[in-house]
Amino acid sequence: MRRKASLILLALAVFFTALSPLLRWYAFPRLAKIPPSQYQEMVLEAKPATLLDYGTMRAKQVDKITIVQTLKGNVEEAQKIGKSAGRDVVVWDSLSYVQGPDGKMVSKIPERYIFDAHSQDPVHATGEMVDGDPVKRQGIEFKWPFLTEKRDYEYFDAQTRTTAPIHYKGTQNFRGLDVYYFEQTIPWTKVSMPKIMPVKGITPEAVAKTGTTRWYTTVRKFWVEPVTGAPVYGEEIHQEELRGGTLLGDRDKVTAFSGHVKMREDYIKYTVDLVKSQRVLVMLLTSYLPWGFLGLGAVLLTLSLVLEARSRRPGDPAPHGDREPAPEPVNV
Repeated sequence: MRRKASLILLALAVFFTALSPLLRWYAFPRLAKIPPSQYQEMVLEAKPATLLDYGTMRAKQVDKITIVQTLKGNVEEAQKIGKSAGRDVVVWDSLSYVQGPDGKMVSKIPERYIFDAHSQDPVHATGEMVDGDPVKRQGIEFKWPFLTEKRDYEYFDAQTRTTAPIHYKGTQNFRGLDVYYFEQTIPWTKVSMPKIMPVKGITPEAVAKTGTTRWYTTVRKFWVEPVTGAPVYGEEIHQEELRGGTLLGDRDKVTAFSGHVKMREDYIKYTVDLVKSQRVLVMLLTSYLPWGFLGLGAVLLTLSLVLEARSRRPGDPAPHGDREPAPEPVNV
């Protein structure tokens, strides 16, 4: 009986020991993915800020600028593109909506971001765009990969439509989470006018005819939870200028927008709580279950060997099938 139990425990030990690396290196890369229907909203503020008054074409300081960013998963497009690409794809239709202290629109920039649901690598397909302009992204945007590494990444800047390194600057603790801090600086660069302008009747084409151009620079900062790859907090030191042309009169340039943009407190708390819950799910597949199964396999193997050793102790009666035949009687 002990020998039979020992064999069962040995089989279970082999099973759980083999399951440990399979779960981490085979199941996890296939199971961990961004859902195609994800919806996310984020509110950021710059307090105070400098904003262009299009009535006077002069910059003025305002109490607050609000930026509402939404990401909405387009399931239908994700299925269509994923089928042709032969892999799981996520399509995010995003909108960055900027409003002044009076609640009126300052700018709104739509984007379509298409990426691999598992690795977060860009997937190039028809419809990939920023503000209606077709783009071909390189690098990440919005989200880092699962199990983010302590290294620099290529990050796509929507304003310039270019990719530049975003640098790993160290590990910090943010609201009870160990996070990686990343920073990217985009130098002054000439960028396109938004397709939708804040003043009725003014179009990018009309501004272009005056010879006035738009320039932009930013310092982008992200605090990223490395297990999920999700940013839990972000800031931008953002500046925009209009330069040259007859629109500015005798001035060489004027500030269109300047401010230190930060996530609003209620959205910080919501994001941290959400990432903490998602982190547990990823850790189950990458750490808790693989190490747990490995430990369970070791315990079962030990029990199996103990039972096997006890079944062979000296002095125990031999099993029925192993008994030696009785000696034949000797006639005297």
